Amino acid sequence: MATITGPHAPATAAYPDDIVRATLRLSLVYWAGMFCADSVLGYFINIDPLESAPLKLVLFGAGALMTFGMSLLLFRLRRLSFTRKALLCFLLTAVTAPVFTAIDFFNYVLCQYPRPVSFDPVYSGYTLIEGASMLFGWSCLFVALLYHFEVRERERRLAAIREEALTTQMRALRYQVNPHFLFNTLNSIAALIEEGAATRAERMVLSLSSFMRTTLSLDPMHDLPLASELALQEEYLEIERERFSDRMRLRIDVPQAVCGALVPSLILQPLIENAIKHGVGATSGPVEIVLAARRDGERLHITVENDMPQEHSGPRPPTGMGIGLRNVAERLQLRFQGDGRLWSGVITPGRYRVALDLPWRPS
Repeated sequence: MATITGPHAPATAAYPDDIVRATLRLSLVYWAGMFCADSVLGYFINIDPLESAPLKLVLFGAGALMTFGMSLLLFRLRRLSFTRKALLCFLLTAVTAPVFTAIDFFNYVLCQYPRPVSFDPVYSGYTLIEGASMLFGWSCLFVALLYHFEVRERERRLAAIREEALTTQMRALRYQVNPHFLFNTLNSIAALIEEGAATRAERMVLSLSSFMRTTLSLDPMHDLPLASELALQEEYLEIERERFSDRMRLRIDVPQAVCGALVPSLILQPLIENAIKHGVGATSGPVEIVLAARRDGERLHITVENDMPQEHSGPRPPTGMGIGLRNVAERLQLRFQGDGRLWSGVITPGRYRVALDLPWRPS
């Protein structure tokens, strides 16, 4: 059996406690209302509400205790079908209503002592009907309360399952980035070894180890301040500088005011990786990569631009560029439920841009 864990798992342990608290509150309101209604009706048939109050308190207190026992039994048998629950309510009412009537009669006898009291079947019949109505009414009310909590618990479980599925999908998309990035980096290391640059290859391996250790510890569902995300990309760029230090120029245009904005972890890494692979890696000349961010009202705009070969300046991007961008677009769709967007394309001949439009969320 699968177990849902995490901060959004349904609090099944609190489910019975919630019902107990709700039952106590509802019972207090229910019997207080019955007490007031019975006192008002008694007033219209010349029964003094003040004189009858002690009797009613004892009787309705006993009724409250009986309904508590009925509620406990109904809760334990809550898995029964609706028809069986209805029959159980009738049965419990048939058992408790005569007890309610007997308590009322003996209560009256004690109050009249030592005067003799005769049994009045009409009054007792009235009390029996009144007690049965109140006890059956409570049974129906409690069954409705049980259904309310069951529906709420089911919704809580469904929400937890959806959250777990979303988390799993987000992790799958995030973890697709790491093999893709690792493949490209290992190719770069292999190229350095072929060039005979063993020292640079060694530094690149150490940088790769440090970067992978950092990224694998990140939770895909936890966002980072933009400043932390930029620091992670600096670690990645240290790896690529070992190979392209003479041709790669990076310019970061991020005002301090937006560095505290929250962004999904490693959301920029596929963008910068694509810029390097299809910009720096595809040309023999110098390539500029510009990473910029700005706030526009309640939106955060992030762009990554890079020079690219002139032969790729048409309407279609170079082959293979779509995988990383597609993963980013899907992550934004899942994370922000349609409120985050990605746009990419050639803006001028030899210049490519990827733009992210995210909700502004300060850290």
